[in-house]
Amino acid sequence: MTETRPAAEAPGPPGPPPGPPPGPLVGADWLAGRLGEPGLVVFDASVGAHRGADRRIPGARPFDLDGALSDHEAPAPHTMPAAAAFEEALRALGVDDTSTVVVYDGAGVYSSARAWWMLRAMGFDRAAVLDGGLPAWTAAGLPVEAGGPAYEGPRGSFTARPRPGLLVDFAAVGAALADPGALVLDARTRERFTGAAPEPRPGLRGGHMPGAVNLPFGELQQAGGLMRPAGELREAFAALAGDRERLYFSCGSGVTACVLALGATLAGRSSLAVYDGSWTDWATRPELPAVTGRP
Repeated sequence: MTETRPAAEAPGPPGPPPGPPPGPLVGADWLAGRLGEPGLVVFDASVGAHRGADRRIPGARPFDLDGALSDHEAPAPHTMPAAAAFEEALRALGVDDTSTVVVYDGAGVYSSARAWWMLRAMGFDRAAVLDGGLPAWTAAGLPVEAGGPAYEGPRGSFTARPRPGLLVDFAAVGAALADPGALVLDARTRERFTGAAPEPRPGLRGGHMPGAVNLPFGELQQAGGLMRPAGELREAFAALAGDRERLYFSCGSGVTACVLALGATLAGRSSLAVYDGSWTDWATRPELPAVTGRP
């Protein structure tokens, strides 16, 4: 007698995509509670000594600012790729327009802010930075996997929708320096800003743009590499910018300038731009002025 088996139950329709992050910054607890959910993409955007480290948040994929996610034909490092190249890189990493993205780095909040700002500049708002990065994740006793970030899954459907004005060039920054309603803030250390310490890139002249003010990115962070509370960030920007609404951010190559952009966003400011190429681009143009010492 042939046994009759019940028909296999057909799989149900896919569930709804996860909601967007609650803001531009999420804590380790928020991410830990959603890790592994369909539609959640976790990126490791570490650079320098932290790039390709032998541990990662489970499932983390590489947002490689020293690799495919910078334009290596540009004279300055970490320059934003063209929209088509950025779109292709994100699709190859499995990102969809409905994905929820969380970016971290191995230093805390450093290069992850650059990845977040690049996504915003390409019209993607479903992304957040992990507050405190990998150090905060491990300090909370949360799991890590051996090996660096990797991805071998299906392609995504990400669509680049560039937003002009979020990443700007030297001409826009030069105009901002002459605009009484704008302010250029430099995220480098005070020693590099004044020219007392040499630039890490050999042969690059030191100092800063005349009219720029210094706000080292580390001053927006507290112990453990976490971002300072929104109220303190509002005070920090108000002390330097007053009622000037348009803020432009610079650093060495456009990475930590994005930490200032993140801090300003958390502080409730909205008319923000990052100088792509930053001091590396400015200082290699001999026609552009530079000054040393304190303003």
